[in-house]
Amino acid sequence: MDRLDAFKKIAAQAHRGELSFPTSVDATLKLQRALGDPDLHADTAARLVQAEPLLAAKTVAMANSVTYNRSGKPITTVRAAVQLVGFRVLNALAAAVIVRQLDSKITDPALRAKADQLWKHSAHVAALSQLIAKRISKVDPETALFAGIIHEVGGFYMLSRASEFPGMLDGDPDEWVEFGESAIGRAVLKKLGVPAPVMEAIEAMWIGLRALPPETLGDTLMLANDLSPLPSPLLVRAGATTAQSAATVDFVVGEGSLAEILQEAKDEVASLTAALF
Repeated sequence: MDRLDAFKKIAAQAHRGELSFPTSVDATLKLQRALGDPDLHADTAARLVQAEPLLAAKTVAMANSVTYNRSGKPITTVRAAVQLVGFRVLNALAAAVIVRQLDSKITDPALRAKADQLWKHSAHVAALSQLIAKRISKVDPETALFAGIIHEVGGFYMLSRASEFPGMLDGDPDEWVEFGESAIGRAVLKKLGVPAPVMEAIEAMWIGLRALPPETLGDTLMLANDLSPLPSPLLVRAGATTAQSAATVDFVVGEGSLAEILQEAKDEVASLTAALF
């Protein structure tokens, strides 16, 4: 089976709801839904988070990031971390755990390297999305963080299935965009219960149209994707995605410029990215 047939087969299965997820994903989805209960008490949330070691570690790391821990006093307990970051950030972190669980069974070294780079890229995009949302586009920062974390989830699912289809990653990367990215990505996002505004933002990124300065969540996500210092290993899009061309993306916003904002928030972005790793 050639790579186009492989993409089409996986996309058709995904469209029918025939998605092959590790059992750990279902458990984390259940946890994510529990964390979304508006009546959930913080102590109960902390206990739920403690039951998932990776989520607990990411929550404490996030609470100790420059973005959330302005005092600099170390946060050492899950309960304190949950209270500091809040439930909406917990939801984003649960999504991060799900994304990593999708590629948990990858053993081929080449696929493992791509999955690891894709996650590092996603972490950079998530951190930049939150910053751009807060400082420039004024869309909800936590939603932007969540969108950045999951924007490549279709790629992670594809990598998790790649060992079943030898040669699927060979050839022109544009074929992934045309025959796989949106068809597979849309089905996986639907399975994960991603809200419509986030789905629409990710689909806007697939289309590739944006405003500068960014105005919408889709614009925010696309600019963050373009500015990420580590590109996706699946496709380097035309435009501002290379390091050289990204350096030319600048505009005046308020009393400063994009370049000045990025420089001012360099430590904040680095700290948030490290927490997501």
